[in-house]
Amino acid sequence: MNKFERSSGILLHITSLPGRFGVGSLGREAFNFIDWLIVAKQKLWQILPLGHTGYGDSPYQCYSAFAGNPVLIDIDLLINQGWLTESDIPVFAPFNSSEVEFGRVNELKWKLVKIAATRFAQNATLAQRASFVRFKEANGAWLNDYSFYAAVKQHFGEKPWWEWDYNIKMREHDAVLEYQHKLASEIEMFSILQYFFFSQWYDLKAYANKNGINIVGDIPLYIAHDSSDAWCRPEIFMFDENRNPTKVAGVPPDYFSETGQLWGNPLYNWDYLKQTGFKWWVDRVKANFNLFDVLRIDHFRGLAAFWAVPFGEPTAINGVWLPAPGKELIDAIKAEMGDIPIIAEDLGVITPDVEELRDCNHLPGMKILQFAFDSNEGNNFLPHLYPHNSVVYTGTHDNDTVIGWFNAASDADKAFVMEYFNADLNDISWSMIKLAWSSVSNIAIAPLQDILKLGSESRMNLPGKPSGYWRWRYVEGTLTDEQAIRLARITKIYNR
Repeated sequence: MNKFERSSGILLHITSLPGRFGVGSLGREAFNFIDWLIVAKQKLWQILPLGHTGYGDSPYQCYSAFAGNPVLIDIDLLINQGWLTESDIPVFAPFNSSEVEFGRVNELKWKLVKIAATRFAQNATLAQRASFVRFKEANGAWLNDYSFYAAVKQHFGEKPWWEWDYNIKMREHDAVLEYQHKLASEIEMFSILQYFFFSQWYDLKAYANKNGINIVGDIPLYIAHDSSDAWCRPEIFMFDENRNPTKVAGVPPDYFSETGQLWGNPLYNWDYLKQTGFKWWVDRVKANFNLFDVLRIDHFRGLAAFWAVPFGEPTAINGVWLPAPGKELIDAIKAEMGDIPIIAEDLGVITPDVEELRDCNHLPGMKILQFAFDSNEGNNFLPHLYPHNSVVYTGTHDNDTVIGWFNAASDADKAFVMEYFNADLNDISWSMIKLAWSSVSNIAIAPLQDILKLGSESRMNLPGKPSGYWRWRYVEGTLTDEQAIRLARITKIYNR
């Protein structure tokens, strides 16, 4: 695609697709959704990060900055390939069709994908083995670390790496060799699961691209403390000699929280990264552009300056702002990859240095329509103020649905909506979609919940809540051709 041509699309994470195993996957339902996008004349499918999730099931807290989530592997495709049979699938009670029951899903799917990986290890043909070896060679820079980490983590009952035996926690040479030998078959199994994941993903992406649809991916700024990256590459983080963080990530107190948000992710040792030419970061962005056509950088403001909280603090109050070398980092990425299509997530309290970093690199920022109709304060989220180089959303995964937001809005805010544009109060989500599509922003995106006219019960996430979210799925049969045709008409009217 041109860097940012006038276009539109839908935000829907893979986990939110229907499917018989209780969670969306990379199989038939994902291809069916692409077919719906084709009918709807959409050019973009935006998803959340695809990483191997841990505690809390958040796609923004993953065990690797590079690995895919094995729970997204499609079981029916593994059956078609002969790595599983229907008789491998235990009898199970039907899953909830409108939300992911992560505990049950993880238990069932991990059991099945591990059986499939073991069969592959035992029975793969020479050609299949050769394909796997090529995958390992192409991805060895991160795959070996991730598979080793995942195997050792499993060995220690899924405890975080800093609770492992000291010698392997510190990656002492003899301990590394001992565990690599002792867990060789488990390490291979985790590599095979990544091979399955990436094979299925690239088939899905090829189908989307062949039909004129680009995938918008999402890269979390920070990685999880409990991750292969933090364990294997401690030098790129603010760690002390015992591998404990010295400072961790968060955001300061603001209008929404008087204690701020303490995320707890390790912070980058930017001085060290600068000395390496930002190699780890450049490799990470490259890997993401193998997966996606466009990339959204989450918490972009952290590339200008970041809130650093001393490790062990109970809240984010006692942090300090520290500068980050965002300009040099983006220059290094561009030197390696050219002028790639990146969206800057520039929400929240944004300072001039963040705006300068965004604008000097000609990166589109984000405009959220729900934020526009706060009648108490002037803001730059009203569509008549948008620059062309921006991405307008009716809402994101962190917002309520349009209907949920509108139902909770004050009478004054509802009146402001009516005063600003001719909204249909009985069809508010589609009125907002139409307003977004009509704006001058180069890109317009709506979460699928707004297409389906869903309320707050279908919210994907509530920032600051560590668990209990990320569960929403759309119910099979609720997404129709009529909706696609209606969206296609709006898309044609506004030349997207």
